[in-house]
Amino acid sequence: MLYAALLLGSGLVLLVLADLPLLRFGQVQEHVPGGSGARTVPSRSWTDLPEVLGYSAIALPVLAVAAVALGWLVADRAVRPLRAITRAARTVSASSLGERLSLTGGYTEFRELGDTLNGLFGRLEAAFESQRHFVANASHELRTPLAAERTVLQVALADPGASAESLRAACRQVLELGEQQELLVDALLTLATSQSGLPCREPFDLAEVAARVVTGRQSEADRLNVRVAISLDPASVLGAPHLAESLVANLVDNALRHNVPDGEVRVETGASSSGPYLSISNSGPVIPPAEVERLLEPFQQLNGERTGRGGGHGLGLAIIAAVAGAHDADLAVRARPQGGLDITVMFRPAASR
Repeated sequence: MLYAALLLGSGLVLLVLADLPLLRFGQVQEHVPGGSGARTVPSRSWTDLPEVLGYSAIALPVLAVAAVALGWLVADRAVRPLRAITRAARTVSASSLGERLSLTGGYTEFRELGDTLNGLFGRLEAAFESQRHFVANASHELRTPLAAERTVLQVALADPGASAESLRAACRQVLELGEQQELLVDALLTLATSQSGLPCREPFDLAEVAARVVTGRQSEADRLNVRVAISLDPASVLGAPHLAESLVANLVDNALRHNVPDGEVRVETGASSSGPYLSISNSGPVIPPAEVERLLEPFQQLNGERTGRGGGHGLGLAIIAAVAGAHDADLAVRARPQGGLDITVMFRPAASR
């Protein structure tokens, strides 16, 4: 209707402009009272205008009908791809994200919209698949200590000659399993918080965060006979200090846990031309370079183990990747030929945000 109205308005203006020149001017003799005689004055002649206006009155309704019909056909053809997009958007669900739009024709804008939606469907499919995988793994990890707790309690209750000391031992085992669950839940919450993004940012010094974390892990490093070397230069970062502390803590914990006796860990912070950075290197077992990407996924550990002998649930590097992504930082993980990992988190300069 908008197309028809515009076309009809344009036709009306065209007819008016075509009819105006038909107002012909002629010369007639008129007698002027009180004068000395007759004189010639200009006079307008309307003799041809009524006929032209009649034709115009017929042409305008015909033009209106043609405009509506042609407008309907053109609009129907133009929005046909949009109907296909609408149908696809209505039918898409978590179980049909694998479907893609296939738009043909000369309308570049609709093809671009279809490609954009296909990209969106692909990202949603990957997100749903990742979520299903994560939930399945989390359920497995949470079910394991619960089953162990149940077994310990059932064995203690089924023993008719259980003594107070054996019951205390069973309680201690249950408490240890409960602590594992608390650590797992805390790690899952940190991972979920990191993946949801940063609602607000504030400036902080990455060197102070790293110094606090290293100081808190020094006793654990002494127990594991691992040397910790630090080189902490100021590194101003704009982000979430508590998440940055989780990032540093998981990096240091992983470097200590997956190390060798008489090994070493080096923690370094500073600011380069690319921005502030945090770098942690550690000795440890040899890691095939092809395994590095897999270790960044939740619940993945070296050699495909779900729970390493050193403890943990395979969430450390996943949390590190999530926190780095929330801060728009670049994460570089490299397997060292002699064993261990070199991990660098390069943050963006605060002025570029």
